[in-house]
Amino acid sequence: MTAVILDGKALSEKIRKGLIQEVAGLKRKGIVPHLSIVLAGNNPASEVYVKSKLSKAVEIGIKAELVRLPADVKGKELLEKIKELNQDKRITGFIVQLPLPGKIDHKILESVSPEKDVDGFHPLNAGLLAAGRARFIPATPKGIMRLLEEYKIKLEGKRAVVVGRSDIVGKPVAMLLLQKDCTVTICHSKTRDLAEITRQADILVAAVGKAGLITGDMVKEGAAVVDVGTSSVKGKLVGDVDFEGVKGKAGWITPVPGGVGPMTVAMLLENTVQAAKQKTG
Repeated sequence: MTAVILDGKALSEKIRKGLIQEVAGLKRKGIVPHLSIVLAGNNPASEVYVKSKLSKAVEIGIKAELVRLPADVKGKELLEKIKELNQDKRITGFIVQLPLPGKIDHKILESVSPEKDVDGFHPLNAGLLAAGRARFIPATPKGIMRLLEEYKIKLEGKRAVVVGRSDIVGKPVAMLLLQKDCTVTICHSKTRDLAEITRQADILVAAVGKAGLITGDMVKEGAAVVDVGTSSVKGKLVGDVDFEGVKGKAGWITPVPGGVGPMTVAMLLENTVQAAKQKTG
């Protein structure tokens, strides 16, 4: 068996073309989707991610801008900037790029207006997601679900295992899989006998950022394997899944790069367009 590649790059391009048409239609009605990204400090990975998000936004017709702040920015200053963005009627959606420098706490994300929170990280939006009435679904989990849907991978009644319990990926994707009638298990750093659990998964999502954690002997024959992790090993970008060791056993698998990454950006843009539409009713 050779796994079917879940091509996030191709699907994101398909979504992008649809968004171009949607944005053009909104502009004809006088509605201009406007995305701002707050970047504090100069984290190299964040610089790359933000550049990609901004350029992709502009490509589809979204007005996009970077709000750059110094690495030594104080929490109070950051809160003031977020308040300013919340009140700016031109801006339909914005995000605070993570990770933040220093010890800036969760109050920063909680200060973002839920109606402009296109990352979907605000506790109110997280609660709506848990209740099955999501306003904005976090981009990476949303992208994962869209990939599974695109490739017609059956979810109802299936056993799903999510390795990783972050608020950004692990918890929300587990919730989305549960809402699709999967039986869901969340694993983490304290989980015992991880391989025994992952071998039961029809759908396996790895999202911990540990290169090569999931090996071939940890995967059920024919499973759908979604690799969210990204790590640099000897100058090469790799995921949480040992791709070469798993692709001969899985039924479907995402590559790194070219799998979940492009979908994350596409879903952020989709959320931004959605925010513009919701603002105008």
